[in-house]
Amino acid sequence: MGKNDLRQLAQQWLLQMRRGEWEAAWRTSDRACELHRGLQPREADERPLPRHLQWVWDGSSLAGKHVLVRCYHGLGDTLQFIRFVPALREIAREVTVWSQAQLRPLLTSVPGIDRLVDLRDEEYEGEYDVDIEVMELAHVLRVTPATLPRAIPYIHVNDKPGRMSYDGPARVGLVWQAGEWDSRRSVPLQLMEELTQVGGVNFQILQRGPARAYWRGRRAEVPPIANIVEEAGVMRALDLLICVDTLSAHLAGALGVPTWTLLPAKADWRWMEDREDTPWYPTMRLFRQDRPGDWKAVLERITAELAREFCI
Repeated sequence: MGKNDLRQLAQQWLLQMRRGEWEAAWRTSDRACELHRGLQPREADERPLPRHLQWVWDGSSLAGKHVLVRCYHGLGDTLQFIRFVPALREIAREVTVWSQAQLRPLLTSVPGIDRLVDLRDEEYEGEYDVDIEVMELAHVLRVTPATLPRAIPYIHVNDKPGRMSYDGPARVGLVWQAGEWDSRRSVPLQLMEELTQVGGVNFQILQRGPARAYWRGRRAEVPPIANIVEEAGVMRALDLLICVDTLSAHLAGALGVPTWTLLPAKADWRWMEDREDTPWYPTMRLFRQDRPGDWKAVLERITAELAREFCI
């Protein structure tokens, strides 16, 4: 058995997670971990894998240990899986979270974290007994769709647990572009601009990154947002966020903001299959492409739902 077997197990795991067969998926993960630990070490001249592809947890028990939680994936992944730290802390003696610096102001509100340390390129130099990547926590805790922590919000801004509210037209946020590494997730800007023709709605542009500067629509406000904390503050004032599969969707879900998430035909495993809801975020609805690349049909449905929901 070798790397090909690992790839086959990975494909099996993806299928099981998409189908909601998470208990079976964790057994697949067990076999993959055992196989990975049994493989011969890489040759000395072979470059190490990027952090987000590295295996961290070695199968050791976390009970009564000082656990280092490494956040090696994206910002959205950290926000999605940090929810498991309180359950981890119930069995661990101490929990240190080594996370992206941008998230520190938000993660300070998560119970169960004894120490927050900013992630760096260098190796972690502090003391710990056992380490694990944040996305491996669901495996260790044997989470299923029925036992997934659903209490929201589990991220807070300025120690205020609830959502802000304002009088006047419904406030709807828009995010149309995901990371450049997966263009399938992004909606053409023109389609999002056409959405703002729906009357009776105060549209807010929450797009992150360079794509924000390309907005030319006149029917939306562009609130100043300098960092993720300010983005979270704007989100808490929304009646709805319409967002592609990117960090903003996870932030809104963690904050308990009503969110409509737009998904490509073959969406990431975490959104499962053939569902318009998600056990990850109780305030989120999923709008999926019926055909790869067909965002027009998705936006037509969004437009109709938006008019029905908010317009007078």
